[in-house]
Amino acid sequence: MTTTTYVILGLLALRRWSTYELAQQMKRSIRYYWPRAESHLYEEPKKLVALGLATATREDVGRRPRTVYEITEAGRGALTAWLATPGSGPLVEFEGLVKVLFAEQGTKDQLLGTIAAIRADAEAAREHHAELGTDLLVTGGPFPERLHVNSLVLKFMWEQAEAVRRWAEWAEGVVSEWPDTAPRTGDQARRVISTVTSSTVDAPPE
Repeated sequence: MTTTTYVILGLLALRRWSTYELAQQMKRSIRYYWPRAESHLYEEPKKLVALGLATATREDVGRRPRTVYEITEAGRGALTAWLATPGSGPLVEFEGLVKVLFAEQGTKDQLLGTIAAIRADAEAAREHHAELGTDLLVTGGPFPERLHVNSLVLKFMWEQAEAVRRWAEWAEGVVSEWPDTAPRTGDQARRVISTVTSSTVDAPPE
């Protein structure tokens, strides 16, 4: 049982789904904080059935058959037990930032291109989150009774994308002032490091 297995189990606790519907629901928001290959998502429901935590029913939709999965009582018990333990913190997987880390081995233009791509991705994510938020406000989403927990997750998604966007905007300004060969040392770099080491945790916004 992996975290992805429990994600699918949690979705099944809401309603019956086909594997295609589960994949579409993952794309709606979950992929922004738990990205997994779509091929894996098609295997997880089968695992739940093998463990007795879900059932599988074949249905005909038009000319095409599909398998619909539904949670069992044992599955609900397993989900409740999993929720009773704290989850781990975020693990960041960020190829663009890895390229920033070794940017002195390339050119200034390459670095600026990498940062610009990071900013564009963050802005696209913000746009998606804003559209999702609008849908939740207007319609309540597919599960309006869950708006209170969805709002907590949406706030995190927005703040994460906004933090990346702000960083990229700042980094573009800093790198733009560098000579063609990036400085290895300098007062500006020391000031940046100083602001990080001397910063304090602000109170969360109300």
